[in-house]
Amino acid sequence: AALEQACSALLAGQAPRLLGGGLRPAARDSSCSVYVSHSRYITRALSAEEAAFPLAYIITLHKEFETFELLFRAIYMPQNVYCIHVDSKAPTTLKRAVQRLVGCFPNAFLASRTERVVYGGVSRLRADLHCMRDLLASAVPWHYLLNACGQDFPLKTNREIVRQLKAYRGKNITPGVLPPPHVTVRTHFIHQEWDGHNVSRLVTPQVHKGPPPHNLTLYFGSAYIAVTRPFVQFVLQDQRAIDLLAWSEDTYSPDEHFWVTLNRIPGVPGSMPNASWEGDLKAVKWIDMEHIHGGCHGHYVRGICVYGTGDLKWLFNSTCMFANKFELRTYPLTVECLELRHRKRTLSQSEVQVEPNWYF
Repeated sequence: AALEQACSALLAGQAPRLLGGGLRPAARDSSCSVYVSHSRYITRALSAEEAAFPLAYIITLHKEFETFELLFRAIYMPQNVYCIHVDSKAPTTLKRAVQRLVGCFPNAFLASRTERVVYGGVSRLRADLHCMRDLLASAVPWHYLLNACGQDFPLKTNREIVRQLKAYRGKNITPGVLPPPHVTVRTHFIHQEWDGHNVSRLVTPQVHKGPPPHNLTLYFGSAYIAVTRPFVQFVLQDQRAIDLLAWSEDTYSPDEHFWVTLNRIPGVPGSMPNASWEGDLKAVKWIDMEHIHGGCHGHYVRGICVYGTGDLKWLFNSTCMFANKFELRTYPLTVECLELRHRKRTLSQSEVQVEPNWYF
């Protein structure tokens, strides 16, 4: 009730009396059954519709265990399946904490291969591909795969996400467009991941790259996607996808051209050759788009807003499935108010008897 009052105050533009410390999960050294029930995880499919439409999730992370834990709890449903990729250079304490967490759920696992992820490098794309391979091998008959990072948070319930995806009737959502001039340098010149550096860089002197294979038209877009099972099989098996991946290894941020380029090829499973930025996958406040979103009430990291409580109203009004980016330690109430609203909506949509410990 205190959290509810604080969130209402924030939305009304008043100062809340409570400062964070809402519903935190149980201590992780407890047994799994205690952890799952005390942390209020949902342990049954909430409708026949959701049970019949399982989703696969990839979550990549390198820091912020607590933020990841709240993301995982919010998107967790027993009929879905979850592959977690922890950056191989992340601290051992983080790896252990994630391992302990996923060990409590039969439908969650760590990626079988891990990458040392470099910002803007192909390693970020490879992390997703490792999880895709693992998820295809899983026994869960998932319909769509969504990728997220550990600092995302859902704005829609599982049921709402399922309905949004079903409306696409087997098409893939890979937002993107033909590359604007400022991004062509990413694929026209060779970039490499450098040892000891966490950012992919241009090779000096600048070396030109040849055109992409199979006469493919490059598109530029989002690294975050919602794609069908047949598309994932295509990505891992089709020669065009394999060759595009090899060609992309020395480009900058290939995850921002790889998916969208493949999904614009006519005839590819679920492809949308004429699509653009639509899809409503992720709400992001970019620093150069302030005239549209009205500014960041937290702070910017690499040009992306880490949301403060002043961003809650904007987030509540968003039509997107997810938002990025959050830091629980810095702005606890932002995540906790979103989480409370998300859980209340989730339970209000339930067709099964709600268990007492599912309420926040």
